[in-house]
Amino acid sequence: MSQAHRREKQPEQVRRSILDQAARSAAEAGLSAITLQSVAASAAVTKGGLLHHFSSKQALVEAVFADLLAKLDDEIDRLIENDTASPGRFTRAYIEAFFQVTREGAGSPWAALSVSCMNDPKLRALWSDWMRGRIERHADTDNHPAQQIARYAADGIWLANLMENNGVEPQDLERLRMELRKMTEIEAPR
Repeated sequence: MSQAHRREKQPEQVRRSILDQAARSAAEAGLSAITLQSVAASAAVTKGGLLHHFSSKQALVEAVFADLLAKLDDEIDRLIENDTASPGRFTRAYIEAFFQVTREGAGSPWAALSVSCMNDPKLRALWSDWMRGRIERHADTDNHPAQQIARYAADGIWLANLMENNGVEPQDLERLRMELRKMTEIEAPR
């Protein structure tokens, strides 16, 4: 009898392990290289055990993306909590969170998933819904056009960093981050 059959059932730990392994596989080899069998093996579960939690590869990828969005949400909330200036708090937190991911480069699970997001309508919808919710939630402090431009620019810098052979030079990233932060310190129109 295999190890998977003898151990105590811990569905949340198994689910977490599957999500973590799928994210790691996406970061290392890209989404196209992910197979249910390889993720199951690296998470030390059977393929049937994986399918108990995620009905298909698409369901697994969507769950990994949703999990990364939840982590992004937590990081942005933490950054907002530590920001004492109200105008532009969400935008500054968004910029900081994305520059953290940018520094990770192609090794980040975001790299594989965000590129796939461009081609996958379900992932794109998850992203759009998340962003729309955040924009609505912070409409009182972050609805100035300069703040919107700063968020779009952060997205563009992140994508440019992925597309460059060696990424954007660290000193250039820092300079760009500081310029974008300046754009956030503007009162939102009433």
